Amino acid sequence: MRRYLVIYAIAGSLILSALVVVHVTAQERTQERAANLRAQLVETQAKQAELQIRLQQLEEDLKPENIERSLAGVGSTHPEELREARRRELEIRNKSIQSQLDLLAISRTRLEAAIASADAEIYRQNAGVAVTTSTTTNNQGPASNSIRRQKKPRVKRRR
Repeated sequence: MRRYLVIYAIAGSLILSALVVVHVTAQERTQERAANLRAQLVETQAKQAELQIRLQQLEEDLKPENIERSLAGVGSTHPEELREARRRELEIRNKSIQSQLDLLAISRTRLEAAIASADAEIYRQNAGVAVTTSTTTNNQGPASNSIRRQKKPRVKRRR
């Protein structure tokens, strides 16, 4: 009988060790995923900053005096057509950059949500390890049962 108890204890500790290894591996994968998401967020923010600078430059170039200045060295019998063509070209670039910024804003929002989700998962996994460890070391059942409120004795009042 004692031999069986030892075998069960060994088997139980092996199973617990395997569960901890699986849990740690899953936690590492989640942490890697969160790190990758953070790297993508940094890249997205850098692209947004770069596009914002380009957009500001285009808005500056769209001013009538700057369009005029950019075409100062070009001779033409119809300069108003050249100015209009330049303005349309700059507006097309402006719209393109604005749409890229809109897509990056959506991507950034999704990445931030995914990071928050990954961080919450990491937190849950860490909490799961703490509960599992306290449960197995205390031999008192779930961790929530190890902390119990003590009832105050009731005192009967006289009327």
